[in-house]
Amino acid sequence: MSVEKVREHLSRYGKSEEIIILDKSSATVELAAKALGVEEGRIAKTLTFASENGVIMLVTAGDVKIDNKKFKTVFSIKAKMLSPEEVINSTGHAVGGVCPFGIENDNVKIYLDESLRRFKTVYPACGSGNSAIELRVEELEKISGAISYVDVCKFISET
Repeated sequence: MSVEKVREHLSRYGKSEEIIILDKSSATVELAAKALGVEEGRIAKTLTFASENGVIMLVTAGDVKIDNKKFKTVFSIKAKMLSPEEVINSTGHAVGGVCPFGIENDNVKIYLDESLRRFKTVYPACGSGNSAIELRVEELEKISGAISYVDVCKFISET
């Protein structure tokens, strides 16, 4: 169901036929990178956070994690991730397939992290734990309807 919602969204940009349905799980960065044969950084992971004004959806490179200090500086709140149930209720996508496509909730504000700009193309999920699409970063920006880029992450190796 969620993949079909994403397919409908992507059709507005001529991209619906480019969804990759995998035989293996792509529900984590590690699994997605293996299934797609790419480095983990090129997996565009989508994280969701609670805010007073709804939900902050943040798309980041797969090889970074949230830097709590940077997050609080940018959004003026502590980074508090949504529960799996809250993710489904606010995005329509289950954890493992969350993506910035087909979101029908105006309370979800989408941002892209600067970590994505290192790559020419990235692979966000497409609504299920075994789907993805290769997009140029500029395409992701347009198709996701992101508000802006933010710098709220640090490399996992920095921890």
